[in-house]
Amino acid sequence: MVRIMNVSEHSYAHTEGILAGDILLSINGHPITDVLDYRFYLTEPVVVLALLRGRDPITVSIRKHRYDDIGLDFETPLMDRKQSCANKCVFCFIDQMPKGMRESLYFKDDDSRLSFLHGNFITLTNLKDADIDRILKMHISPINISVHTTNPELRVKMMKNKRAGEVLKYLKTLADAGTKMGGQIVLCKGLNDGDELTRTMHDLYTLYPAMESVSVVPAGLTRYRDGLYHLEPYTKEECGAIIDQVDAFGDGCLRVAGDRIFRCADEFYLTAGRPLPGPEFYGEYSQLENGVGMITSFLTDCITEIEYLEKNPPEQVLPVHWGLVTGVAAEMTVRQIADRVHGLFPQVECTVHCIENRFFGPSITVSGLLTGQDMLAQLRGNVNGERLLLPENTLRAQHDIFLDDMTPAELSDKLGISVEIASNDGFRFVDILVGLEPPVPVEPYEKDEPTKE
Repeated sequence: MVRIMNVSEHSYAHTEGILAGDILLSINGHPITDVLDYRFYLTEPVVVLALLRGRDPITVSIRKHRYDDIGLDFETPLMDRKQSCANKCVFCFIDQMPKGMRESLYFKDDDSRLSFLHGNFITLTNLKDADIDRILKMHISPINISVHTTNPELRVKMMKNKRAGEVLKYLKTLADAGTKMGGQIVLCKGLNDGDELTRTMHDLYTLYPAMESVSVVPAGLTRYRDGLYHLEPYTKEECGAIIDQVDAFGDGCLRVAGDRIFRCADEFYLTAGRPLPGPEFYGEYSQLENGVGMITSFLTDCITEIEYLEKNPPEQVLPVHWGLVTGVAAEMTVRQIADRVHGLFPQVECTVHCIENRFFGPSITVSGLLTGQDMLAQLRGNVNGERLLLPENTLRAQHDIFLDDMTPAELSDKLGISVEIASNDGFRFVDILVGLEPPVPVEPYEKDEPTKE
């Protein structure tokens, strides 16, 4: 049972007299414990809700279109607590963060519901047979799974969880039921690479087409690893060899299945000093949020928009001088875009500021892990008369605060210049540069309230 926090005005629930504070017990006789129960049992043209108002039981019947929402909001998006991770992975990024950051950054989720709702990766170690039965019954799909290795003993070693090996059986159960899956292999030097990587790719290939895509990404190693399992970063040559290994296996999949399935993250190509593949390599960019094809996708969208503007020039483009902030990984891409835009519209000047990640360490090169303090230290004295444009992913989802709790307003005040936010969408990014769209709005910072999740 879950407490209703809000009832949307003019909704089905509002019309039938349901009130904030009512307790939802069941829908059509099925107990409701979380968002999956709620969404699944709500997909009927007639739903009978059993509720409590104080101590009084209430029954409400609603007739609607099958997939219509009825207008209820609950205490938390999941309607109960998030499931935390029970593993102690040797490569866990959260274990490599310094102390003193806001509490929400240290929460390790491993929740199958978040995988379905938001695309999060789960390890399966939180799941029991009953949970798998529920996933199959509700036809929950797709699910993203952090596999890392299909060697049961090695998976236990890497994840420090005695169930890590036995739950691999769920992969075949899900595949046999037609559940779509995305896989992830976080590659750790000397552990799950080499022959173990080949074994894992082969085992996951047998689950195709249910296992739709698999990303191979390097473990992110920060400078805060004292007391943790010893891991070393891959060298330039080793990254090249991993690309060759994964691409060779992917080429075979492409010939036999019509899909290469396995792809390396952009970081492997950047460290190896190799050009990134073109857009045709990535298909539908199914692992974009995992850093696979992210740079290629962004660059392709930017160039497409620039070429459109070349053929359809806007009536007026005002002079502007942008300071474009980027991480090391995307520096050359941002410079290429800035040059193309300036070449087409000379009045749009762009100075690219590449920020090294001194907070987590120089091996962390993505812009999404840049901190306000690193930007402040490296930009102070190096910006003059610019409108500073930061990547959207340097801020949390609310667009109000950086990882280290500095706000865009504080950064602006300390630098003495305007600080604005660029979209991660390539089309919008170009349009912001030439003044066809405003920057992404920055929200006022509100301190996190204690969460019940």
